[in-house]
Amino acid sequence: MRSMRGAYPDGHAIPPHAHDWHQLIYADSGIMTVSANMGLWVVPPQWAIWAPAGIEHAIRFSGASSFATLYLRPDHWDDLPATSTAIAVSPLLRELIRHACDIGMLDRRNRLQEATALLIVDSLRTKEALALGLPMPASEDLRRVAEHCRDTREDAGIAELAACFGIGARTLERRFAVETGMTLGAWRRHARFLLALRLLARGVPVKAVASDAGYRSQSAFVAAFRETFATTPGRYFGVRD
Repeated sequence: MRSMRGAYPDGHAIPPHAHDWHQLIYADSGIMTVSANMGLWVVPPQWAIWAPAGIEHAIRFSGASSFATLYLRPDHWDDLPATSTAIAVSPLLRELIRHACDIGMLDRRNRLQEATALLIVDSLRTKEALALGLPMPASEDLRRVAEHCRDTREDAGIAELAACFGIGARTLERRFAVETGMTLGAWRRHARFLLALRLLARGVPVKAVASDAGYRSQSAFVAAFRETFATTPGRYFGVRD
């Protein structure tokens, strides 16, 4: 197991790339937006992203970020996630990641280092945080629709959106649900929620975040946030509610 860490400013982007080793990607400050495996995740410091060997992924940072990554030899570990997924970072796993970075390279011939690696790997066998992910369509024309909806805050109706991309409204709704497992309306609402997380990481006040992310009121956004994370944005990010 190898490690690397660094610091990145708000807006820094790491272009699409892949590794021969598995990778655990973690930022203990700021928020990462990670795209991989036909999906996108917005990841606060309580979570990390798992990128299996050979899977192309890209990262963008929102807010000043302290970044750490662990690389695991594929031929040494079994029963790890086969696709990219979000991993819960407990206080123990956070300290293990920091300890591994302090060492630099964990050597299985060293019993303490092998034990550290075993504890880290055991933490990776966990359920995905679905609330942090956004499935992307597989087909090129629907990906263009999804990227447009993800990157803009307009709230055009489905008929208007379909006409803009030369797709029938019913066809768009049907195909989008098949390719993502979500209705287009639900997908757009969740995309706005993930946008709000990125804005909060930059220190934007909750009231402004709710408006910028397309929520009708601050209370509506706080309610959605509490339903997802069981706390308020202020307590989660240390900003004003």
